[in-house]
Amino acid sequence: MSILENTNQRVKKFSIIDLKLAQGTAIFFSLVIIKLLPQIMNLSIWWFVGLLVVFGIKPCYVFFFKK
Repeated sequence: MSILENTNQRVKKFSIIDLKLAQGTAIFFSLVIIKLLPQIMNLSIWWFVGLLVVFGIKPCYVFFFKK
């Protein structure tokens, strides 16, 4: 069994609460990184908007168009 198959099997055991807790963990982890490296926030807002679009394309495609 590969690492990805093993990870998929483990993630399938998550409930909605587990997923939301993991999401919250990722948010707070990013906040810690931002506090440790404050020069990141000196970037133009358009970098963040661009990354938002790039990272949001596939989930939106799967949610709205994939059958």
